[in-house]
Amino acid sequence: MGLVEFDIEPTVLKKLLAMPPISRKEALLVAETLREIAPNAPLPTADTSTPVREIDVAPFGELRLDSQRIYSAHPWRNHSGHPYDNAGHLFDYAEPSLNYDGVHLALDDPSEFLTLPDGTLVHIHRQPEAEQRLLTTLRDAGFQAVPSHIHYVPGQPRVQPWSLASERDWADFMQDGIARLEVDGWRVRYEVDFRHHYLDVEAWDANVEETSNGWLDLDMGVLVAGERLPLAPMLSDLLHREARWLDALSLADIADNEKVTLITEDGRRLRVKAERIKPITRLLIDLFDGYHEGPLRLSRLDAARLEILQDTQRWQFKGPAAILQLAERLRASQGVRDIAPPQGLRLELRDYQRAGLSWLQYLREHELSGILADDMGLGKTAQTLAHLLVEKEAGRLTHPALIILPTSLVFNWRNEAARFAPGLKILSLHGQSRRERFNAIPEHDVVLTTYPLLWRDGEQLRAFEYHMLVLDEAQTVKNAHSKGAGEVRRIKAKHRLCLTGTPLENHLGELWTQFDFLLPGFLGDAKSFTRRWRKPIEKHGDLLRRDVLAGRIRPFILRRKKDEVATELPPK
Repeated sequence: MGLVEFDIEPTVLKKLLAMPPISRKEALLVAETLREIAPNAPLPTADTSTPVREIDVAPFGELRLDSQRIYSAHPWRNHSGHPYDNAGHLFDYAEPSLNYDGVHLALDDPSEFLTLPDGTLVHIHRQPEAEQRLLTTLRDAGFQAVPSHIHYVPGQPRVQPWSLASERDWADFMQDGIARLEVDGWRVRYEVDFRHHYLDVEAWDANVEETSNGWLDLDMGVLVAGERLPLAPMLSDLLHREARWLDALSLADIADNEKVTLITEDGRRLRVKAERIKPITRLLIDLFDGYHEGPLRLSRLDAARLEILQDTQRWQFKGPAAILQLAERLRASQGVRDIAPPQGLRLELRDYQRAGLSWLQYLREHELSGILADDMGLGKTAQTLAHLLVEKEAGRLTHPALIILPTSLVFNWRNEAARFAPGLKILSLHGQSRRERFNAIPEHDVVLTTYPLLWRDGEQLRAFEYHMLVLDEAQTVKNAHSKGAGEVRRIKAKHRLCLTGTPLENHLGELWTQFDFLLPGFLGDAKSFTRRWRKPIEKHGDLLRRDVLAGRIRPFILRRKKDEVATELPPK
């Protein structure tokens, strides 16, 4: 075409040629602007019927808070840098913006004319003084713009975030800073991933349902913003995040008024006082081993562990009243009523022996089993005979009691029964002639047999039902896989009792063996018991689990040592 000549300054021409193309609607905005500085400029030939929305109001600030995983290795303010790796690290930040009647502008955006996504043309009459006040209050709150090389997320567009001097400053800002910003014209909103925003718990509730096989399903929940959220997943997450909740000494050091963070499954955060969850941790710690989802499951005989739900000012309890009544009976010592010795007993029971008789009657009344674990020489045999005599005089001994004992104690039992409880008909299945006496079992009140004969005579003994099955020197059957241990579990008896002066002589496995006979399933199977209780207590000195286990078995064990009842014993 040849040389093109213009009557325009080269710098102005360069700017004009570099300007982007505009739409017909945008041409109206250009015309409006030109009219202010060049009244005689020609109007565009575009359709001028589309009005321009004028915005002439004071702005307010909006602060969007979020947490994001970033990959910067550089320090900034009091934030330490992190070596670059694939995991990155969490960074808390804010995205501030100006809100002019619903139109959002970044703090560094100088625009006055905008086309909104719906095509609306707007003209914003900017108010620099109001914007400056908002910016000043934001900086006074401790925020600064984060350099782009610090907040960098691969694959995402760079934005201009702001943040506080350190991660520790967020707690104070959330407690007091937000309120001050709101007074100064800011509105704050939170993303789900923002890890410093906490919701308030409005109420706590628990629902307990008893299943057909004697287990209890415990469903604890909290009410947040009108929504019920399951508590067990949040507590399980807390125990995995903070090891102090798993240690008895560390747990005791946690102040009751300390604020604890619970995280919901969708990432929301709740702030609760430690005093609300410390009792749950103490009593139910083992139930979170291997927890995945759904309600917590515990044995009906563990109902005493639900005492935390009895505080109606703290919990809204939903469940059969009988469960809490059972919990109260198992927990409260006053549940054991004093029982008068049977009339046919030719022995004056000492006070602690009379208490033992009352405890045995308490177990029978509530269809429970237990371990009478008094020291040797304190009269476990006499207390058991008194208990059986009470049963006979009350008409409840409709089937005999089967007592399994070491061979060396057969004479002692026969002798004491003859001396102290002559009203009981005793059958001793011992010696070669015992086979001739099996058919006489239903005609007697008490049947004596020995551990060595148990696996030989098991078939004959299982042919009958028994009112009570008693293991004397129960630690004898400490191997759960022995033939004798297998036989005692197959004998049908309404009540079961262990007598031992050494309830725990070598290791916790012996305790499990006795409880697996008394209350099958109460302490789980041998493998889970070792994982949940024996290994943490014996190898790692876990005091918290030791105390929880002691609390669980306490209602089912009565143990008195000689030094505790020394004043009641006769001279040596």
